[in-house]
Amino acid sequence: MPTPVGPAPSPASRPAPSGGSGSSPWLRVAAIAVALLCVLPLVVVVAKALESGVGEALALVWRPRVGELLRNSVSLVVLTGVLSTVIGVGAAWLVERTALPGASFWRVAFVAPLAVPAFVNSFAWSALVPGLEGLAGAVIVTTLSYFPFVFLPVAALLRTVDPGLEEASRALGHGPWRTALRVGLTQVRPALLGGVLLVSLHLLAEYGALEMLRFPTFTTAILDQFEVAFDSRSGSVLATILIGLATTLLTLELLARGRTRHVRLGSGTARRAPRARLGRATPLALLGVLALTVLALGVPAWSIGTWLSRSDQAMEPTDLGPALWSTLGLGLVAALLTTIATLPAAWLVARSRSWVAVLLERVTYLAASLPGVVVALALITLTITYARPLYQTVFALVLAYVILFIPRAMVATRAAIAAVPPELGDAARALGDSPVRAFVRVQLPLMLRGTLAGSALVFIAVTTELTATLLLAPTGTRTLATAFWDASAALDYAAAAPYAAALVVLSAPLTYVLLRGNHEEPLT
Repeated sequence: MPTPVGPAPSPASRPAPSGGSGSSPWLRVAAIAVALLCVLPLVVVVAKALESGVGEALALVWRPRVGELLRNSVSLVVLTGVLSTVIGVGAAWLVERTALPGASFWRVAFVAPLAVPAFVNSFAWSALVPGLEGLAGAVIVTTLSYFPFVFLPVAALLRTVDPGLEEASRALGHGPWRTALRVGLTQVRPALLGGVLLVSLHLLAEYGALEMLRFPTFTTAILDQFEVAFDSRSGSVLATILIGLATTLLTLELLARGRTRHVRLGSGTARRAPRARLGRATPLALLGVLALTVLALGVPAWSIGTWLSRSDQAMEPTDLGPALWSTLGLGLVAALLTTIATLPAAWLVARSRSWVAVLLERVTYLAASLPGVVVALALITLTITYARPLYQTVFALVLAYVILFIPRAMVATRAAIAAVPPELGDAARALGDSPVRAFVRVQLPLMLRGTLAGSALVFIAVTTELTATLLLAPTGTRTLATAFWDASAALDYAAAAPYAAALVVLSAPLTYVLLRGNHEEPLT
């Protein structure tokens, strides 16, 4: 049965696997270079904020406007986080632990909202309910957009966790509610906290949805400072506060997660938890999941379809082509470069769990907590000051994508490398292959599938990125996201609908990737 155990031994104490390629000095240099690239935006933004002195920076912080932005951001994170937790955990429990009719269909329906970008969802709701704005509107739209981040990991854990601890608790006389709170909640806590952290970081970085709903946060204020007043110093001060909020969330999640974990000891095969019968509550449960699906998927589908049917006279069909090709080109280039940049650190972590390798990995993950507007602001400062010819070029834009989305490629690439036995590379080199030839002929084909999955995640993220693209895109370059934003900002919903539909179609593969990866259930 599952047994609670103490903290696992430190990774640094384990011997490194064979395959000395993990200790190559050139590999370490490349990994360190990528890590420095990831922390570069943070250093630049903080330095810019303190450019006029600490006193003036503090004066900019202690303004009523900053207090309002802080209150709005914290309120949005707390309310959306709580609602996403309730909806995500409740939906996961219904799908994975009860005899809910059509569970397979509902599982797909609860992941599908990830294929609809939040700013497209806000467009749909604004078109349906014109007066929807402020904190209430922001909480509704962001909850319906981001609750799958909680549903996915919790559902995966509920599907695979052994029910032994819960059965032991019931045998000791604990009721179902006490067992759920003391045992079930403890078991899913890591997945739940990870999902809530993802929701919170996305909320801090969200711009399009909140701007459309007239709900100011730090991200919207930073873009306003830059686009209206071209005041990068005030924007950098706000960005520093935003970095502080993201770092606080990362720290709180780490402390709340703790170090205790549950592993299964002993012989035998892990079992699935029995599904609870809903009985008379079945119609109520079906009504609840149907309502959630209609709100999260039906509203955007209906709104986009309605405006799409009216778009024939609003735009020429050729207007969509350049934006589509530009989006595809940027996505492919950024996915390729991000995957290449990920390889050195991923290889070191997978082959040598030394403290240096782990530190490099964590530094690259820091990019995940940096909103796109922060990275864009840093690159604007760098290019204007030190490399003006690169200002508003494709190079700067792709570099921003690499920094922002390298953690997405890191997870998949590291897992793919770890799944390849290092002894295969050793054998190839023993037979006369050079390290590069051994990697290309033996190891790369085996890790290709996982690496391509990471590249696909980066590609989909690039197609829906908005804030960094708005600030860094070369003049005249239009992506689907920016073209949609231009049309929707002008309240031309008919013209925006084709771009929204194209974004959903391009984002749909992400749902497929997540479902495939989340549905694999090895009980080992």
